[in-house]
Amino acid sequence: MTVEELKARVDAGKGPVVLDVREARELRIASFPFDVIHIPLGLLPHRLAELPRDAEIVCVCRSGARCGSAARFLAENGFDAVNLEGGILAWSQRIDPSIRQY
Repeated sequence: MTVEELKARVDAGKGPVVLDVREARELRIASFPFDVIHIPLGLLPHRLAELPRDAEIVCVCRSGARCGSAARFLAENGFDAVNLEGGILAWSQRIDPSIRQY
């Protein structure tokens, strides 16, 4: 999913569940301006029960690599999951430049 698609859906109130797989220290540097579920990628296999199985999940990270891995893992485990192309860096570059890049 592109950042433009995610923003349009969030703005319309039809946003998917957003799963941020970054580390806690990264969230303190830059965060998305809407509610997310935070589960670091390394803990994801142990915390699947925290995610809804009846909703689309958009996985987010810094640049797109970790969220791609998370989306593949979730899909392999029966979730409807996609990654956010370019992660929060793309969000900062194309949607909200006030979000710090790191």
